[in-house]
Amino acid sequence: MLDHETIYILAIESSCDDTSAAVLMNDKVLSNVVATQAIHNEYGGVVPELASRAHQQNIVPVVHQAIAKANIDKKQLSAIAFTRGPGLMGSLLVGTSFAKSLSLGLQIPLIEVNHMKAHILAHFIDEETMKAPSFPFLALTISGGHTQIVQVNDYFDMKIIGQTLDDAVGEAFDKSAKILGLPYPGGPLIDKYAATGDPHKFEFTIPNVKDLDFSFSGLKTNILYFIQRQTKENPDFIKNNLEDICASIQYTIITILMKKLKKAVKQTGIKEIAIGGGVSANSGIRKILTEAQTKYGWKTYIPKFEYCTDNAAMIGIVGYYKYKNEQFSQQNVTAKARYVIS
Repeated sequence: MLDHETIYILAIESSCDDTSAAVLMNDKVLSNVVATQAIHNEYGGVVPELASRAHQQNIVPVVHQAIAKANIDKKQLSAIAFTRGPGLMGSLLVGTSFAKSLSLGLQIPLIEVNHMKAHILAHFIDEETMKAPSFPFLALTISGGHTQIVQVNDYFDMKIIGQTLDDAVGEAFDKSAKILGLPYPGGPLIDKYAATGDPHKFEFTIPNVKDLDFSFSGLKTNILYFIQRQTKENPDFIKNNLEDICASIQYTIITILMKKLKKAVKQTGIKEIAIGGGVSANSGIRKILTEAQTKYGWKTYIPKFEYCTDNAAMIGIVGYYKYKNEQFSQQNVTAKARYVIS
């Protein structure tokens, strides 16, 4: 195992529509730069081809800024970590190609990172306001593309024990928002309006799915038909009930997540719970997990907002641990749109 006093990792993240670069000194973040792509808002969702082109425009200035903000010279870098997958292939190719080229140019090691593992290990970034969970722990990874319960035994020993059979939780939020006529991305807007609504005003479907798996497609259909029925009777139904509808949708989604999480705790006996992924920024989910500490005797770990959404700092922390373990990639490594945690 390599355990030099100072390890500098340059990390690159380009799995979807955010171009990000970060520099870590060991497990501390020196810089974490994110360039978002506003162009997708007018299309109501991420357009893969446009995302890929925007990454090509953003990656050089974003990496340059990350190194400048970290106040180091690129010659000091120990290795380059990058998101190999999962994600949009066109987007991943930009980050992968850039990382490979820079690694070759600087003659330093290349480290591939699984994006979903990074959401989990983001908890190990050394921050004053964050405490890392103890092994073993359960990680609930919730994003626009994934919904998983992962048993984490070690930095490199993870097992998916439950996952969505169809749509991800982030998609359920965004599609529900679209049904309500809210702009993209709609998930944060549902969270915003839910804060002043009645979560018990309207009842939506809670699917009966076996074991620890999830399903959100039925809920989306249920919400669509409900809104169609109500607006047929009253065209102003959404406008008059927006807060209550959002609160009821959010309450239902949180109930689905918590039902499976409680079952996972019962099955495994593990009471250390960490969340990760873009949807972990949702205030309702953060609140219910904080309350679970006293209600169920769990120890819950909630990341800082900047480490919830896609960012390179979380890629860097995985890179740091893989560097210490000498888990390097070869130059023939390729992007992987489907990259399962194993």
